[in-house]
Amino acid sequence: MTFLDLFWLFFLISSMQPIIRQRLLENARYRLMRKLEAKRKSRVILMIHRQEVISLFGIPLARYIDIHDSEQILRAIKLTDDDVPIDLIIHTPGGLVLAAGQIARALKRHPAKVTVFVPHYAMSGGTLIALAADEIVMDPNAVLGPVDPQLGQFPAASVLKVLDQKEPKDIDDQTLILADVSRKAIKQVEDFVFDLLKDRMGDERAREVAHKLATGTWTHDYPIFVEEAKALGLPISTDMPQEVYQLMALYPQAQQRRPSVQYIPAPYGGSHNGNGTQATSLSAALRRWLGPRI
Repeated sequence: MTFLDLFWLFFLISSMQPIIRQRLLENARYRLMRKLEAKRKSRVILMIHRQEVISLFGIPLARYIDIHDSEQILRAIKLTDDDVPIDLIIHTPGGLVLAAGQIARALKRHPAKVTVFVPHYAMSGGTLIALAADEIVMDPNAVLGPVDPQLGQFPAASVLKVLDQKEPKDIDDQTLILADVSRKAIKQVEDFVFDLLKDRMGDERAREVAHKLATGTWTHDYPIFVEEAKALGLPISTDMPQEVYQLMALYPQAQQRRPSVQYIPAPYGGSHNGNGTQATSLSAALRRWLGPRI
């Protein structure tokens, strides 16, 4: 075998490695999903939006809620019997109102219990989806967010503020058009949230919460922690299954040259002595934490 043959063999193996790694990762996810489904007697659906190395050359792509997501989740719900609970694990910065609204409406119509798990964050459209659930299970440090519409780079509520601060004759036509669209968008989202909440909260309280979430009370990236979400009257629990965290570990962020956060990925209990050793071996702890091996 010549040097050139070895070079091409090395190139072929290297080019196939990301594909093989991705397939092993997917198999590990499916095994863990099956384990959680058996434990909770439910259908588990994941919607995880983070950057992943998904191409042959390792180019990461940002993800958000889009029509493809709504098509897939609606199909999964259709394949679920009416008496089977649905567990949706969600990790997203938000996305299209249309797609998030379709998912929320489908979850709301499912007869069996719907639980949305938020291990880290479900902002904007992710919160809209969570509002459709019978129960929202959050990590104690996880956050939801406001659902006020955004028009391009501008919050719809902020566009409307221009009308309060300027005379119409001093406002250009494009801003006036944006303000008209903003008013309609806010009204549509507020009514949608009200419709999701009214059966659980009653009309008066649901309208109050919908107005607070949809009309620009906060900035769009405002973090609604567990305590504030409970104060709003949302059905919040912090009883997060360990399998959800293990699933999140199987959705790794795209690797960078120099990691910005590092730690030993093992749980430290009371037996940790401060010198990096524990009563159980590190390898055993890693196996317990990471779940299915890949």
